[in-house]
Amino acid sequence: MHNVDLAVDYVRRAEIRLRALDVLFEGESWADVVREAQETVELTLKALLRACGIDPPRVHDVSGLLVAERTRLPPALAEEIETLTTISRELRRDRELAFYGAEDLTPSGFYTREDAEQARTGARRTVELVKPHVLASAG
Repeated sequence: MHNVDLAVDYVRRAEIRLRALDVLFEGESWADVVREAQETVELTLKALLRACGIDPPRVHDVSGLLVAERTRLPPALAEEIETLTTISRELRRDRELAFYGAEDLTPSGFYTREDAEQARTGARRTVELVKPHVLASAG
């Protein structure tokens, strides 16, 4: 499959995940909102990289690659790179903790509504910023 086709598929799937975030949020499953938001952001940023002809590595946070390849990204996103990298880094930090917890931490008891709101807002913002560029690359 061509990079652009994969990029469009990733964005489509990210949009579906945004709807899933709303369901999880309504169920007050704050940790699951955080985890799903991370996956949404990861898919979306990898879509952007693919649309720009960059094969993303198999890592959960591609913010370093976004910064390194800034000149290959759409100029309209240049001023948003810091926002996108911050969202990605913050959610990556919580990826495993939100899903598995730790010996002394239960995810459902640790994450709050505010954490979920911030994660969901970051995921929506990422898709909102990236989607037009990915779709434009598909022609």
